Amino acid sequence: QVHLVESGGGLVQAGGSLRLSCAASGRTFSIYGMGWFRQAPGKEREFVSAISWSGYNTYYEDSVKGRFTISRDNAKTTVYLQMNSLKPEDTAVYYCAAASSWSSPERVSPSEYEYDYWGQGTQVTVSS
Repeated sequence: QVHLVESGGGLVQAGGSLRLSCAASGRTFSIYGMGWFRQAPGKEREFVSAISWSGYNTYYEDSVKGRFTISRDNAKTTVYLQMNSLKPEDTAVYYCAAASSWSSPERVSPSEYEYDYWGQGTQVTVSS
C-alpha cells in the first residue's frame, strides 16, 4: 500500500502563487508515475499535471501550461506542484495520485482511472 498526503493549499489572491506538496509513504519503491488532479464544486475531477518516475517526462493540462510546474524528489518520495499566476478558475480541491501498476516507469497519463493511489486532497482558493 501507498499512502499519499497533500499539503500547501490555502487562500491566495489572483496572480499569486502556491506550492503544493504530496508526500508518499509505505511501498514507495513501487511508485511509477504521479499526477495532480483537481475538482471544483459541482464539477468532475479533472487532470492537471503528471510526471514520470525519473521526472524527465511531464504532461500538463492546457489551461495550466506555462503557469504550473510539476517536479518530484524521489529521495524524499515527494511530488510538488508549483502554481504561479493563479486565477479564480483554479479554485478547487487538488488531489495527488500515484501509479504502481504501469509497465513503464517513464509513462505519464492524464487519466484518473490509471492511478492506483490517491491522497485526501488540499483546498486551493483563489480570490479575484
